[in-house]
Amino acid sequence: MPDALLRHPFMSQTALAECHDQAMVQAMLAFELALAEVQEAHGAVPQGASAEMRRCLESHPFDSAAIAAGIASGGNAAIPFVKQARAALPDELKRYWHMGATSQDVIDSALMLLLKPRLASLDALLLRCRAAAIELMTAHERTVMVGRTLMQQALPMTFGVKVAHWAIGLEQARRRLAQVELPVQFGGAVGVHSGWDEQGLDFMGALAERLELAAPVLPWHTNRQPIHALGTALDATAGAAEKLALDISLLTQTEVGEVAEPSAPGMGESSSMPHKRNPVRCAMIRGAMRQVHGYTTVLLNAAAQPLERGLGEWHAEWSPLVDSALLLEGALEQAATLLEGLEVNPEAMRRNLAATGGGIMAEPVSRLLAPVLAPVLGQDAAKRISAEAAETARLQGIPYAEALETHAEVKAEVGGKLEVEALRQATDPALYLGSSQAQVQRAMAWLQRE
Repeated sequence: MPDALLRHPFMSQTALAECHDQAMVQAMLAFELALAEVQEAHGAVPQGASAEMRRCLESHPFDSAAIAAGIASGGNAAIPFVKQARAALPDELKRYWHMGATSQDVIDSALMLLLKPRLASLDALLLRCRAAAIELMTAHERTVMVGRTLMQQALPMTFGVKVAHWAIGLEQARRRLAQVELPVQFGGAVGVHSGWDEQGLDFMGALAERLELAAPVLPWHTNRQPIHALGTALDATAGAAEKLALDISLLTQTEVGEVAEPSAPGMGESSSMPHKRNPVRCAMIRGAMRQVHGYTTVLLNAAAQPLERGLGEWHAEWSPLVDSALLLEGALEQAATLLEGLEVNPEAMRRNLAATGGGIMAEPVSRLLAPVLAPVLGQDAAKRISAEAAETARLQGIPYAEALETHAEVKAEVGGKLEVEALRQATDPALYLGSSQAQVQRAMAWLQRE
């Protein structure tokens, strides 16, 4: 598969440089050497054996291609890796290599080691997004724009509130990811530390400490809650990033033009239409996140695994888990860049507020008219008249307030119970923002509370 052309562009290039075949080999080696050191510290391995293993293997040129070829007969990378490492050890040390472990211990623990720096990187990127969002919220706390429901103009709000929702979603996902534990795996063939009695649990705890991974209650060979928790946390973050990209892409449409992606040479260019400035960063984010959602279904469907070792379910987890992290990291790099350089166009927001001739204010106008007109014209009169005036404003291109003031049934009441100024205020979007400003302040206080 042409990964460099079709798959890798959606992923973080930094992460790709750190997650490769040799990185997995080194993670498996880290587990095995730590196991030997723990067993030596507990008297199960001769003194000096683990140091000699490290001397022999740390700079050993493992053949990752041969390990990959061996998966076809063994079912996972640990089996050919263990054989290759044992062959490189002196005869007197071979029996102490991989002692009491099983291939799943090696693979699961290596994956946790491989993913640990990825979670740290995701956290850093989400903090960048948070900082950039707070700046946008501060700058646009009172920038009035139209809110949209079912893709249609609804009522006014502020751009600061919109950014607040993006930021809260991303920060909620960050805090959820921060709670995810990456546990060590060590249980032996059937997860009960066969041959070690209670000492096996001591090995497991010491191994977790040495590798700086979480210590599980028990080995989790077919209890895949750690994978489920990690996969769904990654997917939740993907959903928050996709929401951001979807909103921005809709607001960049030519006819809307309320925001634009940060400009860069060649960014967003079309292969055939020189005038276009495509929201490419949004497209990359959404393309990557759709893949994460798909991978998550694989992880969810692998949660129930048979007896003491999965038969295909475990094997199905490996690539989706790592690829999800790499795709999400790539998407968050784009998201941070978007938020840090987003071009906001308040003038376009004001223009779009007037697109309906002010008709989006029909609801507050109806509320103003109802107590005045209902006794004379009936309960439905206010809604009817506010809608008629909105349509007149749209067709004639005049302000909504003017269309209302000249409406015959409204005109009859002006100067009596209905004041012109009150009517004009009811049509002003900036005076009908509800709790927008308070929401921005509340959101910022929550975002800045660790």
